[in-house]
Amino acid sequence: MDDAADFEKALSAGYLANHMARLFAQALATAIAPLGLAPAQFMTLLELWREDGLTQAALCARLNVEQATMAATLQRMQRDGWVERRPHAQDRRAQGVWLTDRAKAVRPAAEAAARSVNDRALSQLDAEQSAAFLTAMAAVIRALQRR
Repeated sequence: MDDAADFEKALSAGYLANHMARLFAQALATAIAPLGLAPAQFMTLLELWREDGLTQAALCARLNVEQATMAATLQRMQRDGWVERRPHAQDRRAQGVWLTDRAKAVRPAAEAAARSVNDRALSQLDAEQSAAFLTAMAAVIRALQRR
């Protein structure tokens, strides 16, 4: 029998992770849409809430996205009043990305929306299973980040 015919998507970590990621993204998009946010903007805000003033390059590295993708996200976020760019304090060639008051104010509601999606996603698991699942996902991510 051909190896390709033996591929079972229900047993493929990659297929299941991709499917789960799309479902998470859809659920998150629905949950944060009333706040005027898109998932890529939320992920960017998560990093800036932790450390305001990051450069575009730092955001790319932390979120593992391409420069062009981040540039487009930041352009939309600046247009929509979530962030502003200012000269970077240590590197005059770079600009820091800074949260606006609007972005700071939306944090509690946005984080509550994300927690709600996470709670719904893990609702079929008990506390021990949830912890094991999160630990396993983190290990898989670390393995894939090694090049």
